[in-house]
Amino acid sequence: MSDTTLPRSAQAADILAWTCPVPLRDQPRVVMGHGGGGAMSAELVQHVFAPAFGGPVLAQLGDCAALTLGGVRLAFSTDSFVVRPLFFPGGSIGDLAVNGTVNDLAMSGARAAYLSCGFILEEGVEISVLARVAQALGAAARAAGVEVATGDTKVVEAGHGDGVYINTAGIGLIPAGVDLRPERVVPGDVVIVSGAIGVHGVAIMSVREGLEFGVEIESDCAALGGLVDAMLAVTPDLHVLRDPTRGGLAAALNEIASAAGVGVVVQERAVPVPPPVANACAVLGLDPMYVANEGKLVAFVPREHAEAVLAAMRAHPLGAGAAVIGEAVAEHPGMVVARTGLGGTRVVDLPIGEQLPRIC
Repeated sequence: MSDTTLPRSAQAADILAWTCPVPLRDQPRVVMGHGGGGAMSAELVQHVFAPAFGGPVLAQLGDCAALTLGGVRLAFSTDSFVVRPLFFPGGSIGDLAVNGTVNDLAMSGARAAYLSCGFILEEGVEISVLARVAQALGAAARAAGVEVATGDTKVVEAGHGDGVYINTAGIGLIPAGVDLRPERVVPGDVVIVSGAIGVHGVAIMSVREGLEFGVEIESDCAALGGLVDAMLAVTPDLHVLRDPTRGGLAAALNEIASAAGVGVVVQERAVPVPPPVANACAVLGLDPMYVANEGKLVAFVPREHAEAVLAAMRAHPLGAGAAVIGEAVAEHPGMVVARTGLGGTRVVDLPIGEQLPRIC
């Protein structure tokens, strides 16, 4: 094809400088896809971090580590937050820094008790902006019932950061009789999602790119400890919980299927996707199954408890939109498939990178 057959915008472009939005997986350098929570992230952990660090606790590779210390079962988690912009409809980097770590602990059944908080600040960031972030973080911690107990601050030169980055680590107690991990999933388990998916990622994209979709889409950022408590009050015999953040619902389901050695079948029409999110994803060419969430969870529940657990979720404000979306099956172990509204079947793969970078 000659240059003159290209669109005018492409004729003026430096084609040699173009980069693929989904980086090749044999990259010799770190690329954005390595932080997306998909296959590239998993490969980085498997081939770089896990061999270097070792240890049976790290090998759990869950949302948090379940530890036994002095006869007490603890949950321990850490997370870093680099979202851009710092403030968005429904939340801020401060809210995310608390809720993200609190939710990781909640996925083990633990209620967070204490957080550490590390700030990495870029030289030149306005103190008023930092104060807004700190106030949002403090308010989110109080709402979640967790105390910020220790912290650290570092400053990097102008141009070597992006205003404010935050790392939080958290600890909490795992109640007796609670054992939440993918290995407990068995064929017949019912898959429940706590509400509408894709909301957070689309909210971030809309404000970042100045896009309008007819209505303002607000992030679903929230602390899920109370919702998990309500579920465990029905039965401590839940099999696994996961908050589908980076990589979305698709990544969470694939990780569980792989670790449990079961297949997962999702009824596509049963997955709750609000119309504004569906419309935005259609415009942007995104699949809502792969878009990040920050206030939702997915649960694998024994079938005999599913109805009661679903009712308890719907009675809680953060689970009002809970829905059964599928089940674990013995067929195609490690694979997630979706039954479409037209009666077909499609494979829901683990994403390579992240459709929307910098969303948490």
